[in-house]
Amino acid sequence: MADTKSVFDEIDADIEARAIAEAEAEINAGKGVPHAKVREWLLKLAKGEIVPPPCK
Repeated sequence: MADTKSVFDEIDADIEARAIAEAEAEINAGKGVPHAKVREWLLKLAKGEIVPPPCK
């Protein structure tokens, strides 16, 4: 059986830290979608409703 690798096998700490900092900066700049809107959207999807993803 061939040895398969995952992108998670080797994590580059510098790249991960940079990605986290960029994500936090976007959230702090108001670019994220509020949790309540995402939750409402997911609950509708779970009921089988076809709805577009939320936006701000």
